[in-house]
Amino acid sequence: MSDHAPDERPPASGPSAAPHPGPAAAPERVEVIPVTGIGEVRAGDDLAALLKDADLRDGDIVVITSKIISKAEGRVRQAPDRLAAIEDETVRVVARRGDTVISETRHGFVMAAAGVDASNTDPGTVLLLPEDADASARRVRAGLPARVGVIVSDTFGRPWRHGLTDVAIGAAGVLPLEDFRGLADTHGNPLNATVTALADEIASAAELVKGKLTGVPVAVVRGLAHLVTDDDGPGVRPLVRPSAEDLFRYGSRDVVFARRTIREFSDEPVDPAAVRRAVAAGIAAPAPHHTTPWRFVLVESAAARLRLLDAMREAWIADLRGDGFSEESIAKRVRRGDVLRNAPFLVVPCLVMEGSHTYRDERRNAAEREMFVVATGAGVENLLIQLAVEGLGSAWVSSTMFCRPVVREVLELPGSWDPMGCVAVGHAAAPPRQRPPRDPDDFIVVR
Repeated sequence: MSDHAPDERPPASGPSAAPHPGPAAAPERVEVIPVTGIGEVRAGDDLAALLKDADLRDGDIVVITSKIISKAEGRVRQAPDRLAAIEDETVRVVARRGDTVISETRHGFVMAAAGVDASNTDPGTVLLLPEDADASARRVRAGLPARVGVIVSDTFGRPWRHGLTDVAIGAAGVLPLEDFRGLADTHGNPLNATVTALADEIASAAELVKGKLTGVPVAVVRGLAHLVTDDDGPGVRPLVRPSAEDLFRYGSRDVVFARRTIREFSDEPVDPAAVRRAVAAGIAAPAPHHTTPWRFVLVESAAARLRLLDAMREAWIADLRGDGFSEESIAKRVRRGDVLRNAPFLVVPCLVMEGSHTYRDERRNAAEREMFVVATGAGVENLLIQLAVEGLGSAWVSSTMFCRPVVREVLELPGSWDPMGCVAVGHAAAPPRQRPPRDPDDFIVVR
């Protein structure tokens, strides 16, 4: 069983979706025919050879269950611990509830258990998705005698709807999408967002005769020859929505856990608008006395970042020398600041005490400041979480708190603004390692 992210926006126009030339007549007849007699598939089997007795005609579309592709390609793992296999196949956890994990695979699919399946395989083993199901489809197609299309299918769940259905995870020689945008319906209404997932529809239709318990892993769909192409085509890539375009990137229970500290960034530039959306989340945090104790300094220009970090480094070195550290030790410690120096974007959150109360004793004045510090921390946490939702990595570093006058001078900030660390922002150079969830009972005291 797998679970796919919702189709909340149409894909971009272009070669991904074949533009429709105009209204076309519906096929007079479409048949879905099970292919029987294939038997158990083992590693190294030639799937095209296993289909030699099938009644294949030019224009047919052959739909193959991904399980037998995985078996033939040796994507079988001895896995008494299925969770370890899921972790290995996951690049991003989208949602988690109990033992159920919805994750993004390296292929870009958002699925339950990263496509790791323990059904229809020997006990003590699990099946992994094909490494490249498009390539698998091309290889099978090349070995078949007729001019056919090939689709590799797998079962996905659907958000907001019960029940499973098959979709295409690999294809060759089949139009994956059909773009009706720019046409008009039968009432003359313009179609502005209609892009049909042809390959998914065919995969789902084929599942009607394959089933889960019948031992029929292949079906032939006949009557759609106009969707079969001479070349192998783009595969299923046009069907896969990039995670950055997904309006439902994380499950609501998992948004907080999406935040991970990222210390290595790629060269991809940061969209300032995405950072501003994260700031909007930051200033939604609770604060005392209906105040707004947060200010966020966006250090967007490379020159400003360099001035700030150079000045902070000099202040740090001066402090370390005053502490008696050797030059070798100082150089080693200063390298810890590289996470900020290598980031393409910096955010300096600041605390302001406007609206705070003043008391006649230091005890209450200290508590008042602590309230504002906690509120600023809540704002920073909101910022970090929203950056993750925007697909950006971040690392909060405390360094500006140790040289506040320097930071205020370089960034030309008011004397009442207290820098509360610095947030490095960028696109992660590599996915963060998965980490086991902490047990909240270890951090709870009940009275």
